[in-house]
Amino acid sequence: MALSLKQIRENCYKARELMARARTEKFAVGAFNLDNQETLKAVVKAAKAKNAPVLVEVSKGEVDALGLDNIRDMVDNYKQEYGVEMYINLDHSPSVADAIDGIEAGFEFIHIDISQANHNATEQEIIESTKQVVEWAKLTGALVESEPHYFGGSSNVHKEEIDYDEIKKTFSTPADSKTFVEATGIDTYAAAIGNLHGTYPTPKVLDIELLKTIRNSIDCNISLHGGSGTPGHYFIEAVKVGVQKININSDMRKAYRDTLVKVLDDNKSEYAVVKLMGTVEDAVQEVVESKIELFNSAGKAKI
Repeated sequence: MALSLKQIRENCYKARELMARARTEKFAVGAFNLDNQETLKAVVKAAKAKNAPVLVEVSKGEVDALGLDNIRDMVDNYKQEYGVEMYINLDHSPSVADAIDGIEAGFEFIHIDISQANHNATEQEIIESTKQVVEWAKLTGALVESEPHYFGGSSNVHKEEIDYDEIKKTFSTPADSKTFVEATGIDTYAAAIGNLHGTYPTPKVLDIELLKTIRNSIDCNISLHGGSGTPGHYFIEAVKVGVQKININSDMRKAYRDTLVKVLDDNKSEYAVVKLMGTVEDAVQEVVESKIELFNSAGKAKI
């Protein structure tokens, strides 16, 4: 059931309040990707168990599979059933048109990232597209996130080693961050400090000192993409520095797939797979709860 513009604006206002609380109270809101209803239920149950505010997010692939309006309705249904503080983020929206669709569907957070569709997009092209989304988001009050460059990796389990010489070429800098934020008027800046999408054979290494200089150079929210496969102490340090949003996807997908494979192997005669999904949901919920603790967001929900 579609939300009215008034309801969407109220939700976006609450989302802005949440990010302001995160900034003041030194916690980060976990942004957890959805693949299906089972992952949504896992996130909701984790949020309920930890009394934590959460974002659930979908990128282009999940939107194409599930549909924007269906995602909005599913989230609202579980939000009401469980009584949790939960919002939706449109992650890595590859075009202005896609971002506008998310705004009109009532998503409270919009990440515009045209470099996903065009890795060679110039910074000026990214700025102009981001400015269009920022202007359109005034319709609802949705928070807009962006960054001035392509963000590496993919939400998968990688076998190759991390090439930090290459990754460092795309690190954020305080000066570039400040210029981009001022040029676009975004609400959230996606910082690159060693974080990248996916998990790898070795743990990621984040440059917390660089993060500190970026935090001192901009006055908007900061997000970290590619949180999976990151040692927990980095999250604790990043939250203390002043990160308000951390994205998690691959850790959830790995828990989901590995558990599903085992459950199916252990129950070869059961064809009503829905009866087996509880164990899978539990595995994903455990991942989400562990991140909530590291992000210092447990007990921070405001219903």
